[in-house]
Amino acid sequence: MSLDLVLDWWVNNERLIDLLVTALGQTILMVSVAAAIGFIFGIPLGVLLHLTKESGLLSNGRLNKSLGVVVNIGRSIPFIILLVALIPFTRFVVGSSIGTAAAIVPLAIAAIPFIARLVEGALLEVPSGLVEAAQAMGAKPKQIILKVLLPEALPGIINAATITLVTLVGYSAMAGTVGGGGLGDVGIRYGYQRFDAAVMMMTIVILVVLVQVIQTIGDYLVKRVDHR
Repeated sequence: MSLDLVLDWWVNNERLIDLLVTALGQTILMVSVAAAIGFIFGIPLGVLLHLTKESGLLSNGRLNKSLGVVVNIGRSIPFIILLVALIPFTRFVVGSSIGTAAAIVPLAIAAIPFIARLVEGALLEVPSGLVEAAQAMGAKPKQIILKVLLPEALPGIINAATITLVTLVGYSAMAGTVGGGGLGDVGIRYGYQRFDAAVMMMTIVILVVLVQVIQTIGDYLVKRVDHR
């Protein structure tokens, strides 16, 4: 009898299930592409922020302050405002201001300064003695960056990547308020606007599970590379 009830529920809600599966795929796509773009630009920016500080390998106060101001401006703008403010730019880049592709643009732009600061923080955790030892052995700045700073900061960088992915999942849900697609869009259109508590609850559960999976994988990778 219970199996019949499950089958009846499945048949009656097959369209909803297909909708949620499609939305989950859109959310994963948005987060993955935006994170990839964010890492490509954010990690070098974070490294540069660390290197150009007063006691850094490539100390340059003017450049460091300029980069710091840009990063701070990017981090200070609430995502929902950034999402709306970037609509003309998003439309110029992808030809539309709604949909999954359009949501990737503000997500990626929001991710870059966020990642930069997290990477800078991870590099600050590297003991200065290691850098000094490498300099004493005649290592060049490029060698120190690639063979000392980044490998030693890898656990922190992976943790930063995990935090970024979790944050982007939340941001992607916000993108649903302006037709960005994904689980946020389903929760707003089918859950909130149609007063369907079941859809809203299922959306929340899927988002929680997705965040838990990301965090679990991130914690596992940090433990694997952390040899301290």
